Amino acid sequence: MDEIRELWERIGLNMEAHDGLLEVLPGIYNEVIIEQKNRPSRMAYFDQFFSEIHGKRIAELASEKEKGASTVGAFCTYVPEEIIIALGGNCIGLCGGAEVATEEVEKILPRNTCPLIKSSFGFKLAKVCPYFELCDLVVGETTCDGKKKYYEILSDFVPVHVMELPQKKEESSKELWRKEVRKFAAKMEKVSGRKLDAGKLSEAVRVVNEKRRALKRLAEVRKAKPSVISGKDSLLISQIAFFDEPRRFTARLNELCDELEKRVEKGTGVSEDGSLRIMLSGCPMAIPNWKLPHIIEGMGATIVIEELCTGTRYYEDIVSEEEGNLEELLDSIAERYLSIDCAVFTPNDERIENIKRLAGEYKPDGIIYYSLVFCSPYSIEAYRAKKAVESCGIPFLHVETDYGTGDASLIMNRVQAFFEVIKGGK
Repeated sequence: MDEIRELWERIGLNMEAHDGLLEVLPGIYNEVIIEQKNRPSRMAYFDQFFSEIHGKRIAELASEKEKGASTVGAFCTYVPEEIIIALGGNCIGLCGGAEVATEEVEKILPRNTCPLIKSSFGFKLAKVCPYFELCDLVVGETTCDGKKKYYEILSDFVPVHVMELPQKKEESSKELWRKEVRKFAAKMEKVSGRKLDAGKLSEAVRVVNEKRRALKRLAEVRKAKPSVISGKDSLLISQIAFFDEPRRFTARLNELCDELEKRVEKGTGVSEDGSLRIMLSGCPMAIPNWKLPHIIEGMGATIVIEELCTGTRYYEDIVSEEEGNLEELLDSIAERYLSIDCAVFTPNDERIENIKRLAGEYKPDGIIYYSLVFCSPYSIEAYRAKKAVESCGIPFLHVETDYGTGDASLIMNRVQAFFEVIKGGK
């Protein structure tokens, strides 16, 4: 532990504030995750990873950094991690799921700013996120106006590269995105001091695709009745996917899926017979943002799928593994990432159809649509999502919230009323 503390000091963490954070997190994790009943035994790896998320994993990254590996931070699923891995680097999700240094943040950012933006900036200002402090580069993307302007400010604190994400998916937009992917590859060559080649990129594509396939395998077993894993555990796994070494993560997740598939065969569930099946849709949920899932499953329901960036949008599509030259591989990567159906796109019929498709596959009793306050794209798109799923006869609830606990009782009341409506309609 002394070595880890020395590392934290060396990379510039605010030790007093960081110690305070580490005092709080284990208690939250124990209440929300550990105390669940009948958890799969293979969740032990993910519990251990979380317990060392600011320790062992940071030491690994620091060690690789000393050997010349770059560390690249990202907030979004649009950052092509294949390119980072091919150039010997590590792509890491950045902290942004809790209220941190809000008073200091609001001296710079408007009070009515998206909680995710304020949270990530708070982690940086307070110097309590070791991933932020290890970064050689932070990669942003133009998924909303708030982020675009935030990255301008963040660049005063850390090197930032912004990828321009088009707002439509027509041919001219695709060409813009292909150029952005190439610009990012060129930037990463400079950061890493290495030259990108087709062989290494092809191998990186396979590595990331295998991670996605393992996550899809997990999603597949969640179709079973009764549910064999909780939504909170499944969300935790998706969150850890942004931090862990991809090959190790894939191996451990496949071991868990082996166990879960046996549970399916035996009919061993984690919930009571007849418990409600709920689908989540909307904004991403970064660690340790488990408020809404904890409320939902604390009332006896089970979340069976998440149409989130920390859910299906992260892993559903894979990059083509057909052999090709470097330019062809970059085009395949660009094509895969542009297939992600973020609410920033207009029109966004693809996302609405995906929500309906997932509802058809997972047979939820209801859909809870989650949006962060001041997140215009997802909050506004809730209208079309509601209209679409209710036309299919599926009950729909829109919950708009932030990272605080002040509205927890209100959300509990709304969720309870929603469940009663569902049960009354059965």
